[in-house]
Amino acid sequence: MEIPDAPPAHLVGSDGPGEADREVYRGLAADIASGVAVVAARHRGHDVAATVTGYLDVSHDPPTLLVSLYEEGRACEAVEAAGAWTLSLLARDQRGIASWLASPGNPVVGLLNQVPFRRAPVSGAAVVEGALAWFEVRTVRAVTVATHRLVVGEVVAMGRGAGAGDDPLVHFARDYTGLRRER
Repeated sequence: MEIPDAPPAHLVGSDGPGEADREVYRGLAADIASGVAVVAARHRGHDVAATVTGYLDVSHDPPTLLVSLYEEGRACEAVEAAGAWTLSLLARDQRGIASWLASPGNPVVGLLNQVPFRRAPVSGAAVVEGALAWFEVRTVRAVTVATHRLVVGEVVAMGRGAGAGDDPLVHFARDYTGLRRER
């Protein structure tokens, strides 16, 4: 049944969003629960990886994924230049990996020295050990939207992480948590 009054709303300024609008948006967007993953690529002989919460299963025919990357970030540059990348879906007990790879200013060389990983079979990009699932992806398109690049790719290899459980790492209210399924 429709409720006659409009919901309480913060209207964005007609001149475009101001700082107050962006703050309201940040607060409300923190209520979006999303899975946590690591995107990785080999670039200039180094492993580049970053924690991401903006990714999407686009299609199963052909298997296609999308990842959203900050356009000015090293991960975006590496993913685009490499043309192939991996997405490792993290388990709850991999919170430390997510925090480490989300920290700004981490070194490029040796970034994954403290993260257990294996090499993907086609591109050689890192696959985080113990991830719930992983995908190796070949880029087919990239589009800039606001401050991010949406990178779309077809899956060329995939698998379940060795010893992976069934409790995904979730980002909610600007923090990492788990999500246990009811049995």
